[in-house]
Amino acid sequence: MNKLNDKVIWITGASSGIGEALAYGFAKEGAKLVLSSRKETELQRVAEKCSCESLILPLDLSNSAEFNSLSKQVIDYFGTIDILINNGGISQRSEASSTTLEVDRKLMEVNYFGTVALTKAVLPYMQHQKSGHLVAISSLSGKFGFFLRSAYSASKFALVGFYESLRLEEEKNNVKVSLVFPGFVQTKISQNALSGDGQKHAKLDNNQKGGITPEKCARDIIRGIKKDKHQIITGGTEKWGILVNRLFPKFFYSILRNKSGE
Repeated sequence: MNKLNDKVIWITGASSGIGEALAYGFAKEGAKLVLSSRKETELQRVAEKCSCESLILPLDLSNSAEFNSLSKQVIDYFGTIDILINNGGISQRSEASSTTLEVDRKLMEVNYFGTVALTKAVLPYMQHQKSGHLVAISSLSGKFGFFLRSAYSASKFALVGFYESLRLEEEKNNVKVSLVFPGFVQTKISQNALSGDGQKHAKLDNNQKGGITPEKCARDIIRGIKKDKHQIITGGTEKWGILVNRLFPKFFYSILRNKSGE
């Protein structure tokens, strides 16, 4: 039996990249979708290609005041929320010393506080129904720091602490929690990243260019969700950095020092 068939799955950042690929992947599994991002026109495009029952729900992660009402809209429409995929967010490309505090705060507001706020808006419904699965997209930068990503890495590390704690607390309510750690994926994350002064970076990183496809990333995530994995790691050879860092931290640091942040 298909574990995801007829499940109501809410995806943030669904208008492009990993979120868009996840929407197509879940649609093939027979899921019902709630598609969210700031770009309503792009969400409509994705919904049309999904060819499944879906609700388009524009959402800005920096505006958490509306999350309770948006969650109620999903419940009113579908009657349940089975899986929440916290995929939306922004990145950064600048050295810490040249990054304004406003940019640091922006990254934390969107990537951490926005994600946590949406989770807290959805969680009471999952607690009431005694089932649910919360998925947070962190990053390999949530496992170890890297050049030009101090604020981004900090926000992704913060997600790990929150969701690992939440997993322990919500086991009694049969609410599952998965953390996803993608490596380099061929998305527009670097073009949309913020530079030190808050402007768009507007450049495609070589690391992103050589990464796995969003479709491959989505397949790995969906497979991990089906298996109820606590951690889902996806990427190219860079994903092995997690193991090398654990076993040989000094050697791993020497490798990182010779890498480029772009």
